[in-house]
Amino acid sequence: MAILLLLLPLLVSAVYGDEIAFIGVNIGTDLSDMPSPTQVVALLKAQNVWHVRLYDADRAMLLALANTGIQVTISVPNEQLLGIGQSNATAANWVARNVIAHVPATNITAIAVGSEVLTALPNAAPVLVSALKLIHSALVASNLDSQIKVSTPHSSSIILDSFPPSQAFFNRSWDPVMVPLLKFLQSTGSYLMLNVYPYYDYMQSNDVIPLDYALFRPLPPNKEAVDANTLLHYTNVFDAIVDAAYFSMSYLNITNVPIVVTESGWPSKGDSSEPDATVDNANTYNSNLIKHVINNTGTPKHPGIAVSTYIYELYNEDLRPSPLSEKNWGLFDANGTPVYILHLTAAGTVFANDTTNQTFCVAKDGADPKMLQAALDWACGPGKVDCSPLLQGQPCYEPDNVVSHSTYAFNAYFQQMGKSTGTCDFKGVATISTTDPNIDLRTLVIGAGHGSCIFPGSFGKNGTITNGTSLAPSSNDTSLGCPTQYFYRSCSFTTSVIIGAFLMTAVFL
Repeated sequence: MAILLLLLPLLVSAVYGDEIAFIGVNIGTDLSDMPSPTQVVALLKAQNVWHVRLYDADRAMLLALANTGIQVTISVPNEQLLGIGQSNATAANWVARNVIAHVPATNITAIAVGSEVLTALPNAAPVLVSALKLIHSALVASNLDSQIKVSTPHSSSIILDSFPPSQAFFNRSWDPVMVPLLKFLQSTGSYLMLNVYPYYDYMQSNDVIPLDYALFRPLPPNKEAVDANTLLHYTNVFDAIVDAAYFSMSYLNITNVPIVVTESGWPSKGDSSEPDATVDNANTYNSNLIKHVINNTGTPKHPGIAVSTYIYELYNEDLRPSPLSEKNWGLFDANGTPVYILHLTAAGTVFANDTTNQTFCVAKDGADPKMLQAALDWACGPGKVDCSPLLQGQPCYEPDNVVSHSTYAFNAYFQQMGKSTGTCDFKGVATISTTDPNIDLRTLVIGAGHGSCIFPGSFGKNGTITNGTSLAPSSNDTSLGCPTQYFYRSCSFTTSVIIGAFLMTAVFL
């Protein structure tokens, strides 16, 4: 999950009546090096992301999201669906544990009950509506039903004959589920959750669907798809699928349930059978999708009506199974480095901040203090970082601990090496961050007399680029370590001789 900045929480929205269109993001966790919840939240805030969907109700993540203002959709995993759908007590306990325990500090606004149940777990379909109703009843009992909506995400594959949209209908075999489900959504003021993937429609079309049509690229009028029944013109697959869902609901006499797209995106890498899973196509699709949504374009059937959408997904998930594209839907790598810079320029717009030059190298959460100290020694020695600001009485001495001191040294090295690949590892105890460490640490030293510490690269002040050729020790480097330990109060090397020797060294490097 690093691109970033501390920006005012501008809600990216387009208003139509009482509706607000927003862009959110899904947060998957199938990563071998999953960032900590605090790192995830820092990235979200840096990117002006104020709506997220979790695939569970992870306690640590919900606590990290507390008091941020970020609107959160939590989920009942499919494996818990049968139990909740058959027991009022189980549903009530789930709500007590995962909702009541966190609101109002954490701004939970929706619960997704299961995911693509009709197509992924059809044996649970008979209890799906029951599960929604029992979860909703538990919210009613706690007076939370007006704040938190309950729905369930569907694959768009439940829609048959999706083009022309006016002829689309839900798979009739699911009518015993869809009819009561839609009536429940209507009666509770909720919305239909729909996963929309033009990538798959394009891949499965045998070249019938043009790539430009899938990617929101402009089409000449004679290339636009026209619904012969309504004469509506469709310039992209996304709108056609959403309208197909609207028409499908209308055939079941449901006309006032809005749609929220809970997943949509494009993979940036694929195997040999997926030639169109590329960085350029992923960037084009997601950039155009975001602009389409926040411009309140709506769809041909409902122009100007909000179609809020969650991008799939925040991080590349390297632990997901094959094909290769399954691992590469993310906007960011696990260390927060963007997979690509979206083609967005509006100030304050979600994901529009090209801030790749404002990244920092910080001590990793939970890193072994001894490893941090060894890495600090290396940075201040062979790494040729000027660590004199960390001396007692100097601006960056406080807070006096190995985490803050190593963060300063790691970041100084990272900046002076031009943020080159491999310069923020330090045998695995450092990580790239989009959160300015200077801002974080200055809040800890108020009153200490040393609040003037400025980290290299902070506030746009880039560290001096040195001519050194050594790189920060990587996970494969066995040379980490230096006999001299600097500045951390608990270290034994604090004599004036050592300090004096270091100062002399710092002067000449």
